Amino acid sequence: MTQAMHDRIPEIALDWHREGQGAALATVVETWGSAPRQAGSQLAISGGAEIMGSVSGGCVEGAVVTEALEALQDGRPRLLTFGVTDETAFAVGLACGGTIRVMVEPVGEGPEALSESLLAEVVAARASRRALAVEVRPDGWARRLLRPGEDAATDARFRADRSGMEEDGRFLAIHNPPLRMIVIGAVHIAQALLPMARLAGYDPVLIDPRDAFGSDLRFPGETILDDWPDEALGALAPDARTAIVTLTHDPKLDDPAIAVALRSGCFYLGCLGSKKTHAKRLERLQAAGFTAEDIARIHAPVGLDIGARSPAEIALSILAQVTQTLRQG
Repeated sequence: MTQAMHDRIPEIALDWHREGQGAALATVVETWGSAPRQAGSQLAISGGAEIMGSVSGGCVEGAVVTEALEALQDGRPRLLTFGVTDETAFAVGLACGGTIRVMVEPVGEGPEALSESLLAEVVAARASRRALAVEVRPDGWARRLLRPGEDAATDARFRADRSGMEEDGRFLAIHNPPLRMIVIGAVHIAQALLPMARLAGYDPVLIDPRDAFGSDLRFPGETILDDWPDEALGALAPDARTAIVTLTHDPKLDDPAIAVALRSGCFYLGCLGSKKTHAKRLERLQAAGFTAEDIARIHAPVGLDIGARSPAEIALSILAQVTQTLRQG
């Protein structure tokens, strides 16, 4: 399935600009701890006041849109600070009030505007799954693009997947590749896991060479690959933003996929099967030359131990463990 519209804010802003509608990007740069949208969250605003995305729970969007339309007229970005009262915060589902700082940038060719060329580079990097950061210095609106390995502070933010202000006054907007979840085995657990993963922000892909299992009828609207798992995984090139889950507990299907996963940079590898099944799996992997360090990367039996019984509960436990690994290591 295609990336959700609310995750395509830079792409939408670029489209609006190129269509002649005009576009501005509003980005959260700082906020309080209980905020519904973290630093880096974006709202695209067209010259016709269309919006996509959000920068809060609804309490400041109207004011941001007004400022964005004015920015499109004068070509000047601005850094806005909104004090949110306890009463307003409660109305949008927050526990308390605080302060939100939002950067509004008109897209254009003015000396302080966000240039079309820079925005296009961001969109191209996102499309090709290349990590990229936009450094903005609000004191003079200088901008540059940073890639992994070019700046220590930016590299730390790439690893944490967290945009934010640095002590030196620059804002770093992190654009990591979208999260992916690759699932091997079109079983009942996968029917629950794929939509759950999508809601959590993953692009799910299902691999199963068995036509009777991986059918559109059982998985409507999902991306299904019917190649042999190791071939499909090799073509997908798992990276540090990829979670891999094997669910067939059939060595003919799971083992080749596990071998590819262990040689990749995926951040999570979970394998369905009992402790006895996993012990036999480990013997096969050791015989294939994988080290104890390699094998220690496998989460098996897959999922957090929450007493799950049904396929949906097992899927929930898997997604919880994936999330725990992503956020806590």
